[in-house]
Amino acid sequence: MFQSRLTRRTLTVAGAASLLIMSQGLSAQEQEKFPSKPIEIVIHASYGGGTDVTARMMMLRTRRELGVDMVVNSQRGGGGAKAHEYAMGKPRDGYTVLALTQTHLYSIANGKSPLSIDDVVGVARAMDDPTFITVRADSPFKTLEDLVAASRDKPLNWGVAEIGSTEHIGLARFAKAAGGIKFKVVPFGSGGQMVQALMSGAIDATMPNVSEGGSQVNDGTFRALAVLAPKRLADFPDVPTAAEKGMPVNVSTTRGYFVLKGTPEDRIKILSDAMVKSMKHKVFANYLKSSGLSAEESVAGHEVWDKQIKEEYAQAAEALQELGVIKKK
Repeated sequence: MFQSRLTRRTLTVAGAASLLIMSQGLSAQEQEKFPSKPIEIVIHASYGGGTDVTARMMMLRTRRELGVDMVVNSQRGGGGAKAHEYAMGKPRDGYTVLALTQTHLYSIANGKSPLSIDDVVGVARAMDDPTFITVRADSPFKTLEDLVAASRDKPLNWGVAEIGSTEHIGLARFAKAAGGIKFKVVPFGSGGQMVQALMSGAIDATMPNVSEGGSQVNDGTFRALAVLAPKRLADFPDVPTAAEKGMPVNVSTTRGYFVLKGTPEDRIKILSDAMVKSMKHKVFANYLKSSGLSAEESVAGHEVWDKQIKEEYAQAAEALQELGVIKKK
């Protein structure tokens, strides 16, 4: 009888152990399966804007690659700060992905965001929209050297979208690379108004993105003196880079996606691979092409994008301090 009880007890313990091992194994398998539920794309802009449209175009095929749905959640306010606050309340499990533009970096730099730049982990870049230095076609400035020389004698009027905007920061960085030229900033509230101001002759020069000013360069309304990019653009082969003129500075408007630090690396890779593959597909490539951009030049994965984010943040923080927009630390 004693042996029978012992045998039953041994079997019971062994059975329980087997069930525990099986349940642990099942749990591990469930944890390894990613994604297994919808992924939230948190944007800081309004529905229908450029950030929203870009996200939805990205999602068209990415949801197929991942095998789950993706939904947009707009958390407007504070130049991305509200979106950051929202994400901080979510698990860092890869199911909450944030859209990122330079606005987010400026909010972090000036302390409006609860995040530090170390909290940001780039997943994939969707858009890299290089910046031209442009004047009107009838401007006396035929070359970048002409513009720089004139700016040494007196400050020219440069249009920007807003104080502290990408154009403003880019102008400060270009002025420094050109040896400290002088300039007056005229803010217009938007990139479109900035372009219109140059067309009307209200300003001497401005720095539109390819998507904003490319058509005017093509039709001869604007003269592009340089592009602030690492190399000449395929669609504008006659426009030199500023670096060719001895003024090495790159400025572009970017859009991409990030997660918060602590998100598992394997999940970041899954997200990045799916996004990059989807955004190089003709559907998203044609969307970029409609703005004068190339998927091959714009789309990038985790490592490239994360490195660029950190570099852009450092450059922006330095420029904003020099411009007096934020206090020097």
